[in-house]
Amino acid sequence: MVDVLEYSDICQEVKGAMNEGRLKLSGQSVLFKSSRTGRVENVPGADLAAGTWRRVARGHGLLLRTRSGVVHKFDGFKEGEFEKLANFFKTNYGMELVERENCVKGWNWGTVNFSGQLMTFSVGDQSAFEVPLGNVSQCTTGKNEVMLEFHQNDDAAVSLLEVRFFVPPGQDASNDPVEAMSRAVLSQADVIQATGDALCVFPELQCLTPRGRYDIRLYPSFLHLHGKTFDYKIPYATVLRLFLLPHKDHRQMFFVVSLDPPIKQGQTRYHFLILLFAKDEVDTISLSMPEDEVKERFEGKLSQEMSGPIYELVSRVMKALVNRKITVPGSFTGHSSASCITCSYRAGSGLLYPLERGFVYVHKPPVHVRFDEIAFVNFARGTTTTRSFDFEIETKQGNVFTFSSIEREEYGHLFDFVNNKKLNIKNRGLKETAPQYEEELEDSDDDSHDVYLQRMKEEGRTRAEAGSGSESDESFNPGEEEDDVAEEYDSSAGSSGSESSGEEENKEKEEGGKESKPKKAKRTKKPAGESSGSAVKKRKIDKSKKKDKDPLRPKRPLTPYLLWLNATREELKREHPGIAPTDLLRRAGEAWKALSSSAKIEWEQKAEEGKKEYARAMEVYNTTGGEEKKVEKKKAEAKPTTKKGTGSDGASSRTTQKTPQSKEFVSSGNSSSEEEEEDDNEDEEKVAEKGSEKEVSSPASSESE
Repeated sequence: MVDVLEYSDICQEVKGAMNEGRLKLSGQSVLFKSSRTGRVENVPGADLAAGTWRRVARGHGLLLRTRSGVVHKFDGFKEGEFEKLANFFKTNYGMELVERENCVKGWNWGTVNFSGQLMTFSVGDQSAFEVPLGNVSQCTTGKNEVMLEFHQNDDAAVSLLEVRFFVPPGQDASNDPVEAMSRAVLSQADVIQATGDALCVFPELQCLTPRGRYDIRLYPSFLHLHGKTFDYKIPYATVLRLFLLPHKDHRQMFFVVSLDPPIKQGQTRYHFLILLFAKDEVDTISLSMPEDEVKERFEGKLSQEMSGPIYELVSRVMKALVNRKITVPGSFTGHSSASCITCSYRAGSGLLYPLERGFVYVHKPPVHVRFDEIAFVNFARGTTTTRSFDFEIETKQGNVFTFSSIEREEYGHLFDFVNNKKLNIKNRGLKETAPQYEEELEDSDDDSHDVYLQRMKEEGRTRAEAGSGSESDESFNPGEEEDDVAEEYDSSAGSSGSESSGEEENKEKEEGGKESKPKKAKRTKKPAGESSGSAVKKRKIDKSKKKDKDPLRPKRPLTPYLLWLNATREELKREHPGIAPTDLLRRAGEAWKALSSSAKIEWEQKAEEGKKEYARAMEVYNTTGGEEKKVEKKKAEAKPTTKKGTGSDGASSRTTQKTPQSKEFVSSGNSSSEEEEEDDNEDEEKVAEKGSEKEVSSPASSESE
């Protein structure tokens, strides 16, 4: 005998939406817990009237009817589960589980039967389709027609909005079949009609979501928000949870109502109703019903007249009407003795409340994350200053919530709270491997203790030790990289650096008409035994190794993964709107790893074709000599034209008319022989060929020095 049956990945149909979760069958009741909302629905076994086993789109389904006419549908069972379930229902609930076939003829005429909240359209003895009347938002009639309008399903890409039934006229004129069908539908449809007076009215309350001032009218079955522009009617059956949260300033209170399905305003969906109250605002209300009826209906939870702070009155009445508990902050206390933490989520600033069973962020946009849906949390280093950190929450469905700009003083309190709740901490190893930082951080609020700063320092020391055996890097001089400074200089450069720029120019003109040099940047002290010429030569050799990127050279082929990523990038963005680029690449890598070998063959073949095309292009490139043509072109553009002149000492010298590609060209004013001119021309050609060098010195100038 089996006492309990449990099934995972079962879907329950609620208002046209399929909610995935876990189904538990016991001898006393049927329990279903939604994975998305965490809502638990309990159907007592004594209330079950009938059960039907049928084939559905996702395998097989179970349809249960209660004695009050409520219908519960669960899909996702396997075909072999029928005998086990039939024996369980007969043993524990004393009822037969009937197996029925659906009509698949495609006929569009038949009969309509009503059974509680379910309307069945049958062809013969078989059911063609069923309409849960709780999904009907409106029912109108015409001549021989009945039109049903449905609530829009936000979770589906395409949803059914209207169905029309043609009802042939009957022979009995006193009984109109159209009106009879309309009355049967409206008796069970989810049509909200404000009839009678409200139990109580709270005028001009400040509402943060949706934003504005609204009059709140509480009816027996729904809540009515009446504003200057919009009106909302919220059935109490759609309320999931109630929260009463104190503001950090201890002068205001938030009253948060979680809704599923959400209220709608155009294309905007509001999953939370957030009201803001001042603690010192008091009021007196009277319920529009006799005292005896109030005591009998609400079992002493309310009285006919009540007075006190407005937030207490609203929460007390809502708790009695909705029949749900109000969640308040638990044991968490932050650095400022408040039950919340100031942080930022997305572009707005708000308050994060660590509760006993989840986290709530107020207010824009509101977020509620339960502990049972959290995969792990992560304490990350802040990106702006060292006085803050980020708190990341990743759910089992893959959603990531990042709360940033949290004060560093809150770290110890939040870490202890998460640790006590036994949540998985992604970077727990950091805290365990550095107990001295943990102890200091938890017991002290001094600014000198920062666990993240200590970690950065440790990593810096590790890198310094690892690089101590290699050659030391050259000192950084800002002027040398970007400014045009000559690297080769004479022995008097140190003294000339202290002179003014005007004196340098006059001195250089007197010494032989040399071109003026820009002021040299201050150089760092070199180790003993290393001359300035050897340092310049070493740096020139390193620069000569660099080669310009040839634009004519063919690009390397893409790998199979990159080809696949380029083809599926837009699809991934549509599936995850607003995802960060880093998260997109991470998800793409996981999806690529999950692909089978047969699915990767297509991209591997394309990559192989790309390699062949690259080989052919490189063969053509090497044959035509792309690099040689490029060098010849640079040589022709960089070759200077010269004219002869007379220097200060009467000897002939040459002045360059066209500036070569190098940053500076130094020529000798003392040599005028043809042999030296030929040497200089050869140097100029070398300078044109080496376009990447910034400074060049001619042999003639070095001889004169």
